[in-house]
Amino acid sequence: MKQPRFWESGHRPPWPLVLLSRSYAVATARRLTQPGWTAPVPVICCGNAGTGGSGKTPLAMDLARRLQARGLSVAFLSRGHGGRLCGPLRVDPDKHDAKDVGDEPLLLARLAPAYIGADRAASARLAIAEGAAVLLMDDGLQNPTLAKTVSLLVIDGEAGFGNGHVIPAGPLREPAGVAASRCHASVVIGRDQGVADQLGLPVLRARLTPARFDARAPVVAFAGIGRPQKFFDSLREAGHPPVATLEFADHHRYTPADLRRIRALAERHGATPVTTEKDFVRLAPDLREGLQTLPVTLDWEDETMIETLLDTALGQ
Repeated sequence: MKQPRFWESGHRPPWPLVLLSRSYAVATARRLTQPGWTAPVPVICCGNAGTGGSGKTPLAMDLARRLQARGLSVAFLSRGHGGRLCGPLRVDPDKHDAKDVGDEPLLLARLAPAYIGADRAASARLAIAEGAAVLLMDDGLQNPTLAKTVSLLVIDGEAGFGNGHVIPAGPLREPAGVAASRCHASVVIGRDQGVADQLGLPVLRARLTPARFDARAPVVAFAGIGRPQKFFDSLREAGHPPVATLEFADHHRYTPADLRRIRALAERHGATPVTTEKDFVRLAPDLREGLQTLPVTLDWEDETMIETLLDTALGQ
């Protein structure tokens, strides 16, 4: 689903939904009182307070590269949202597709072993048995099954916490301050509007930087992520402002009809269709021909802060 407009900052949700959101917050808080399994290796969680994309996956991948540069064997843990397989299991990109395991795990598995499953403790045991020395959770801040060594609260700097309300009145899974109370630092990705300053946490700042992008024609951009506008802005930053854009719901499963619509729009503009890497892996192989992607990396304002946090997680 696409997020309703009243979830955005500055909007007031319907009062009946506010009442329902209180029940949701209470249920989440009650679930989080359950003790989780303590793994014999460090567990670093890249989580957020709300739904939708905040940059958790790019952050998890950035941390994995840093840990690998230290010579450590890293494994990712993910829920596998949108996939039909329950896990725990190790993602095999040659065997699984997004319908099996979700889109993020397929991206993560390009970099390091990735495991899916709602029970993160079960996934963690499997990963450790297969040699993982550090576990990186892509999401899971509200999952109590596995104790975290260090938790990072990831915040989309522009979207912030939306209207500040909990589901269904707003985009939050729990109040931002409650989520922050279990975290060691916040990571603000994108234009910082000061949303993290009142949480009482150290604030790390980063931005998503488009990788080199080779397009010899105008581009038509499409995306089915938490906030497609963020992707369209990245294209503009890369020097390729889209001549047209198409937005789909987060984790949208593309059909041949969708791609016919996209290609017709691109042909009308004499343009190249371009999408995110996360959208690309959700496409069936026979639908990918002629499409380009825009990879992004994380660019830190102060790299020493994230390296110091990794030292903390590793007990150094």
